[in-house]
Amino acid sequence: MGRRAGRRAAVWRASAVRAVVGRAVVRVTAVVAVACVSSAALPGAVAVAAVPSYGFDDGARRVPAATGTGDAERLEAGTTYRSSFTERGKAYYRLELDAASNAYVSVTAVPRADATLASGDGIRVSVQNADSVGCSYDSVTIGASRSPRPLTAWGAREIKAGKGLCQEAGTYYVVVERTDTGSGPESDQPWELELAPVSEPPLEKAGATSVPEAWNSATPAPPVAEPVRRRGGEGFAGATALEQGVWRDDITPGQTLFYKVPVGWGQQLYATVDLDSADKDTGFVVPALDMTLYSPVRAEVEDTSIGYGGRQTSASLAPLPPVRYVNRYAPTDPANSLRFAGSYYLVLHLSARVADRFGEGPYGLRLRVRVDGAAQSGPGYAGRSLPRGVFEAGARLGEGVEAGAPAAGGDGGDGRTAMKAVAAGGIGTGSALLLVLGVWTVTARRRAAAQIRDKAQNPTA
Repeated sequence: MGRRAGRRAAVWRASAVRAVVGRAVVRVTAVVAVACVSSAALPGAVAVAAVPSYGFDDGARRVPAATGTGDAERLEAGTTYRSSFTERGKAYYRLELDAASNAYVSVTAVPRADATLASGDGIRVSVQNADSVGCSYDSVTIGASRSPRPLTAWGAREIKAGKGLCQEAGTYYVVVERTDTGSGPESDQPWELELAPVSEPPLEKAGATSVPEAWNSATPAPPVAEPVRRRGGEGFAGATALEQGVWRDDITPGQTLFYKVPVGWGQQLYATVDLDSADKDTGFVVPALDMTLYSPVRAEVEDTSIGYGGRQTSASLAPLPPVRYVNRYAPTDPANSLRFAGSYYLVLHLSARVADRFGEGPYGLRLRVRVDGAAQSGPGYAGRSLPRGVFEAGARLGEGVEAGAPAAGGDGGDGRTAMKAVAAGGIGTGSALLLVLGVWTVTARRRAAAQIRDKAQNPTA
């Protein structure tokens, strides 16, 4: 009797697996059919969609770029915006500010991936009051590599004791303009923009305004360990979380990768990047790899670049002081930008010119990240920042994020992301479809196993 029951259970388990897997296969077959129809409907379509040059925030709101202050759209702190402009003039956006909070606005401009750029092509960002007085200025250019990539500049309205300009409540404007577009064809091409306004509340009570002169400026040895693979994000919003350790990734010429590292008050961040050798070592590209560090409000802190001759090479950020609130009173950057705790962004870009000399890649790289010092308590804000928690270091990888796991917004284990990729592309390669089939098969087996457990626990159901 026991043996018969066991055989029936085995038969039932096999049938359940076949049934659920069968349903998964039908669903994948439907996707294949849709892909084939899409392919037939799009003459000349390519099999693999191009990798986007920048991953915009999925929740960003669209706003137009006004050509004057009269039509400038209002930006709210804590909300990310997406815009674009082709004008050789200026684009205006509006802020309504109180007389107590600091306001920061980062602007990331994204040239077309196939754009032909001059070294001076870039953007200039300023914040101005209603009387055209400039509160801050920042600019960034493509530089000698002339490789199209996301460019980020920022503006600020800061409340500081003894500073007479831009201290009052009222209307302010974020002004964005293109630099050195000249008369070439790129001057008439649209650049997409991502704008991220942030509000920092005042302190509960006033603190020191002098910056300590002494800090540990020695360069520590970078971490040495077996690298863990972590895929970089395509933008600030999707930046991959890292902590102290050695991390491995691949990068292709023209690609930009985004990572973020939580850094608490009083801590120091160090970063080194190693670029693997190529199949040949003829020729030289300079600069080839750029590494830039940005603060939690996406203000540039420090950068470094290295040339590449096909042999392995390495570069490190210069030693940086600890993160302190009083750093905002430092006369020069980068200390001035190290004024907040929170997620600091490491952004890597490999020049498109590397492909001309050494091939399309991908090229292996390792990021060696070190965070020194114990996190200290914050300065004591009198309110909440917008976005909320932007000036907090956040959870470590060991506190809810598994090392080697995908970045936020990843697949989640049920195949939905793979299905979305096939649907969004309209068509897919055979390997992509096999991957989807494999995901659905594994999912089906898991569901069948769950059904078996439920049946065993409740045999009369």
